Amino acid sequence: MKNLKRYFRLYKVLIAQFIKVVLQSKVDFLMGLFGFFFTQVTGIAFLYLIFEQIPSLQGWTLDQLIFIYGFAQLPRGIDHLLTDNIWKVAWWKVVTGEFDQYMLRPMNVFFQVIAEKLQPDALGELLVGIILVIISIPKGILIIDGVHIALFFVSILAGALIYTSIKLFFATMSFWVKRSGPFLQVAYEMADFAKYPIEIYAKPIQFILTYVIPFGFVAYFSASYFLVEKSAFSTIGMECIIAVILWFIAYGYFNYGISKYESAGN
Repeated sequence: MKNLKRYFRLYKVLIAQFIKVVLQSKVDFLMGLFGFFFTQVTGIAFLYLIFEQIPSLQGWTLDQLIFIYGFAQLPRGIDHLLTDNIWKVAWWKVVTGEFDQYMLRPMNVFFQVIAEKLQPDALGELLVGIILVIISIPKGILIIDGVHIALFFVSILAGALIYTSIKLFFATMSFWVKRSGPFLQVAYEMADFAKYPIEIYAKPIQFILTYVIPFGFVAYFSASYFLVEKSAFSTIGMECIIAVILWFIAYGYFNYGISKYESAGN
């Protein structure tokens, strides 16, 4: 408990310093925020274009797909906001030797990585997700009661953990391949498929999104629990189990990678 309090205080100090740096360039901050916001808006426009041609997609209506799309943005936005610095480990911190700084400090290495920065651009993703979920409420498409509301927040947190775990796993590969950014990029972009019902994809894509890189549980499977009568265990419960398993695998792999880290040579 004492360690947790110490790390919480350190996190507040480190993030406060990062925010001061960000505020030195307010234009860059606003451009990044609105850039991500409008990128997400184009995805919604794409949905409207599809539904101008067809009334439903594999039995799902436009209103339901808008909720799934918005729901998918929330865990992704939280992960993007809090742990975006993991990308730097994948792309250059290992190969350039910058990772050494984490090894020299008397602090948990993973904590240092994520506490180094926030990603303000993620606020655009979160804003779109919140707006889409809110406008879905009066549509009458959601099952709303105390249990569903509680599990909504549980699902968002579990989904964010799945994102972080997958990102950490592929970033850890950089301890051996030096730059694992391309592998992480390909894996992370699979999440875009999960914004839509996975039944519309070919069987190999469905298999990957369910069993290999389980982004399907971050968005489609868990979001469907709030739209139709489904078992909480087979949706939110499975999402939580997968999140915990992936986290232990990714964090254990990361610590193993640290034990093999030899810094940069020439």
